[in-house]
This record gives sequence, C-alpha cells and structure tokens, in this order.
Amino acid sequence: MKKNLIFSAASLLFLWLVWLIAAAAVKNEYILPPFGAACSAAGRLLVDAAFWRAFGNTFLRTVVAFLASALLGVGLALVADLHPFIRAFFAPVVSVLRTVPTMAVILILLLWTSPSAAPVIVALLVLFPAFYAATLAAVDDVKARYGELAEAFRISAGRRIFQMVLPLSAPSVLGQAGSILSMGLKITISGEVLSNTFRSLGGMMQEAKMFVEMPTLMALTLLSVVVGFLLEACFALLKRLVVRWRE
Repeated sequence: MKKNLIFSAASLLFLWLVWLIAAAAVKNEYILPPFGAACSAAGRLLVDAAFWRAFGNTFLRTVVAFLASALLGVGLALVADLHPFIRAFFAPVVSVLRTVPTMAVILILLLWTSPSAAPVIVALLVLFPAFYAATLAAVDDVKARYGELAEAFRISAGRRIFQMVLPLSAPSVLGQAGSILSMGLKITISGEVLSNTFRSLGGMMQEAKMFVEMPTLMALTLLSVVVGFLLEACFALLKRLVVRWRE
C-alpha cells in the first residue's frame, strides 16, 4: 500500500515537472499556460457561484448515468448468470457498445435529444458494459468457488443471489465502481463539450476554448481530474468498509 502511494506521488511529481519544463520552453500562455496561472484560475473558479452551478449539473448527470448503468449492468448480469441464453444474447450487444465511437454516438443523440440529455445517455451507454462485465466476472468467480456447495444444499435461486452472490461479489464490483464513476464523469464532460451544454463543466470548457482562455481551460481540466481521484478514493474506502464488515 505504501509503495503504491509512493509510486503514485512520483508519477504526479513527474507530470508536474513535465508541465513546468514544457511551459518554460513554449513561453506562450495561449498554448500552454504556466502551472501557477492554472492554479490561480482554479482559485477564481472555486469562489465563483457559476462554476458550482455548472459542477452540480455535471455531477448530477454523471450520478444519474452511473446509477442507471449500475442497475442495468448488475441486474442483467445476475439474470445472465441464471439463464445462459441471456448471456449469449447480450454478449454481442456489449461488444458493440464497447466499440462504437463515443463522439459518433453523441452526434447522433444530439439529433434525437437535447444538449442536456445527450451526455447522460452516452455516459449510460459507455458505463453499462463496464458494470455488466465487472458484475458477471465477480458472479462467475463466486459461482466457481461456491456453486457446488449451493447445489449440494439445494439453495434456491433467490437465496443464492441475495444471500451469497451479491454479498460475496460486492467487494469486487465496488473495487471497479470508483474507476467506472470517474470514467463516467469524463464521458459526461466530453458529451457536454461536444453538445455545448448550458451551465455545465463541459460548456465552460467549450467557452474557455472559444475565447482562448487557456489558464481557465487547464484549471477546469485539473479540477475535473481531482474530482475523479476523489471519487475513486471514496469507493476504495467503501470497499474496505464492506470487507471489514464481512469479516
């Protein structure tokens, strides 16, 4: 654990040094602003009510897509475990959703929906395969370890799911849920940028790009990355609590 923290800190330090060297070499704030300028812009954003409204809207869209994809992914994975033909049916669907270009999906959705709804739908379509695959892998692992025992004691399908499969697979799924939520934030912001969604982080990034406000654009990017790290850390902590509770 300590080694992982050391390597993570070293990686962040390396990226920071690369930024400093590149900014010093370019000497053009419109191409790559200095780190201090980006931090100053981030400080101004954090005391701006418009930023928090935009952040709240983006985060709400991300959470809606995350929860919807979790319900669909977990639910369908459990059904697929009980019925092999369901698993076979959804296998190509999941493969297609994984390979379809995100930008193409956003452009199509903009013709069918609104700039506010398109980022949510595209995030849902991207996160669903991740949840489905993570849950199915965890369920298969539980089944491989305890399936024969459950059959020997003739445990019903309902009890097997709610008293064995879900509790035992929860740590594995939660271990990946943080990165899935962080990816959902990234996908949602990308959708907002392309959709130019009003009052959103993506919309603010698009506006900063149009007016060539590079410090603001980099500050928005940094804040988004920090939020992603915090979300992953929260789910890592939640996983630890679940493991300790089980013990």
